[in-house]
Amino acid sequence: MSELWARLALGTYRLVGSATYPFMGPFLAFRARRGKEDRSRRYERYGYPSVERPPGPIVWLHAASVGESMAIIPLIERIDAMGINTIMTTGTVTSAEVVRSRLPQATFHQYVPLDMERAVRRFLDHWKPDLAVFAESEVWPMIILELGARRIPQVLVNARMSDRSYARWSAAPVLAEALFDKISHVVAQSEVDAERFRSMGARPVTVSGNLKVDAAGLPCDEAELARLRRQIGLRPAWIAVSTHAGEEEMVFGVHKAISRKVPDLMTIVVPRHPERGDEVAALAHQAGLTVSRRGAGEPIRRQTDIFLGDTIGEMGLYLRLASVAFMGRSLAASGGQNPLEPAIVGVAVLSGRNIHNFRDSYRNLLAAGGARLVRDERMLAANVEFLLRNRAERDKMAAAARAAVDNMRGALDRTVEVLDSYVFPLTIKRGLEGM
Repeated sequence: MSELWARLALGTYRLVGSATYPFMGPFLAFRARRGKEDRSRRYERYGYPSVERPPGPIVWLHAASVGESMAIIPLIERIDAMGINTIMTTGTVTSAEVVRSRLPQATFHQYVPLDMERAVRRFLDHWKPDLAVFAESEVWPMIILELGARRIPQVLVNARMSDRSYARWSAAPVLAEALFDKISHVVAQSEVDAERFRSMGARPVTVSGNLKVDAAGLPCDEAELARLRRQIGLRPAWIAVSTHAGEEEMVFGVHKAISRKVPDLMTIVVPRHPERGDEVAALAHQAGLTVSRRGAGEPIRRQTDIFLGDTIGEMGLYLRLASVAFMGRSLAASGGQNPLEPAIVGVAVLSGRNIHNFRDSYRNLLAAGGARLVRDERMLAANVEFLLRNRAERDKMAAAARAAVDNMRGALDRTVEVLDSYVFPLTIKRGLEGM
């Protein structure tokens, strides 16, 4: 009965996708108006290719957003060095912009097709991948089913399963097993993640560590970095990263509370969703603070209290402007944000305590003394003030964070070792096809 229910659920998912497929045009157009879709390449979301498929074997790699994309680029470089064609798909405009200049020259980029039968089949019919590699928690039922039907191996790398996802899949274990059973190999970030995937029916599951640790720091425009640093001058600056609704008010409160003791203080605020720029700027004005918006091209002036980073794809730039970072989605929201990105570029890390999505990374940073957790706005203000006024302690935290990151490295080699059993046969196939 339970297996029948799983088939019915997946069949319903397929039918709903087929029924809504003709009406996706207005939805994608709406997203394009909000900057969430590339208007000139929307056809790729229907599975239509933008280039011809090259001859020989090809590996398809997919990552949803910027962080995941940056993490798997070293994998793509390893596969490319073996002479195997690669295609990378991403799900956001931001990630597409970031990877464009960082992918190997021979790697193709497409937007991932909608998880609907016609789009997925059109994509697979054209590219005919010999192997599919997905990053982190990208589990799309129609893609998994279609790859399984075509007997194309699919590997989930840097895999993690959040508390929320684990609870959701646990509520439908037969459905979970029907999907995870089709994944050829799961390479998990941690033992906790590995056990969760095993409980969902995935086999085999190995642990690699976090690929993001082995990735280079987030990129930035060096000329822009130098220009903005000149505008900031010697002013002390801290940054609130990936903030969610309810956290900006706390950040503004922190700024007002400590600016009396930290002269010329500047606070950089980067909301998780840049489209909230108008809202966040209005909140700052209501708090009596002067705002300069990056998205509007406004320069940082002497009187600027808040530099609002309301653009996409520039996190690497913003992080390098500050010496202390508060990671959002950890006080007013839950789950936390990846602390490795500021740690890699040498920024002291502060966070609220709701960090379960990144508990392993925080555990290592906290043990090394490279991060601190705060309970509330008052405790955040005390820590920001202390670190900005004590350079030696700030530098000590940054050095400890870098050391923790160095100790966490090695995930890339362990992941490549797993993928080698799938990629090496493709080199033989390429040689035979070339004879």
